[in-house]
Amino acid sequence: MRRITRITTVGIASAALALSATACGKSSNDSGSGSDSKAAKAAIAYDIGGRGDQSFNDAAYAGLKKAEDELDVKGAEAEPSAGEGDADKVQRLTSLARAGNNPVIGVGFAYAPAIKKVAEQFPDTTFGIIDDTSVTGKNVANLVFNEEQGSYLAGVAAAKASKSGTVGFIGGVEVPLIKKFEAGYVQGVKDTNPKAKVLTQYLTQPPNFDGFAKPDLGKAAAQGQLDKGADVIYAAAGLAGSGAIEAASKAGKWSIGVDSDQYNQAGLKAYKDSILTSVTKDVSDSVFNLIKSVKDGKPQTGEIRYGLATDGVGLADSNPKYKSMTDLIAAVDKAKKDIVDGKITVKTTP
Repeated sequence: MRRITRITTVGIASAALALSATACGKSSNDSGSGSDSKAAKAAIAYDIGGRGDQSFNDAAYAGLKKAEDELDVKGAEAEPSAGEGDADKVQRLTSLARAGNNPVIGVGFAYAPAIKKVAEQFPDTTFGIIDDTSVTGKNVANLVFNEEQGSYLAGVAAAKASKSGTVGFIGGVEVPLIKKFEAGYVQGVKDTNPKAKVLTQYLTQPPNFDGFAKPDLGKAAAQGQLDKGADVIYAAAGLAGSGAIEAASKAGKWSIGVDSDQYNQAGLKAYKDSILTSVTKDVSDSVFNLIKSVKDGKPQTGEIRYGLATDGVGLADSNPKYKSMTDLIAAVDKAKKDIVDGKITVKTTP
């Protein structure tokens, strides 16, 4: 049985460590005796790419770390393994629940089948799943986001920043969730500049999920779009997106990050000046809020949606170059207001 690791530092783990870390047995803070056994405990099981992806998984970790710091919660983390199936996820979630963690949170829609099975076996444990509404239950919280709304704003920003009139979108894996990112982005670009050209490419097709995990795939795809004249590239591809950011930076073009504010990610420091903005999802607060609700004795269940109106999604403005683009910011602000006011309905499919 593989070991669950609990990492107490805030530093970014390398991608290699994230992919090789093991996952499914007992963590160092899962002792069944002593004071730790009475302490509140919470766990997250990472998606493909693991912690250190500088994107989706790292955002979930930030929520767990915040709960450790502010709620005196003992946190546990479980890493995925390459090429794993649903049985591996079932084993991982079962181990986390048996260790007394509550809630247990699956980071990503791939955990849906496993959570459906395990949640029924542990009715007194709250299970959270990020980016999925297909699995429901009295003890299941569905933490979901209006990714298409944030991506629309990214499309507005891309159209305004582009000098060539050609921009790119790279999706990690062609699944309905990532199609939402594409739909919002393309709509935002076209509403801002109807003459703009949007190049779209997906890295892999399910059941191959390497498109969320391998930076070389993102780098090659971005290079192909750069060669075709794209000067702004938005990648919704997890760890693979870091390759697209690298390619755009080396070409002197803009990239748009995803999920976390990638301008501030330590692992992308060398390329930060080329990261125009990032489409953020408040995964961190969604994890923290669920942990807090359980500790408070009022666990969240059912669909908990984070949208533009509540800043559950949005655009990061950390790059000073972005802040200096007054026309771009004005266009983004207007688009945000129009979406919140219902004047713009953002598509969820291309």
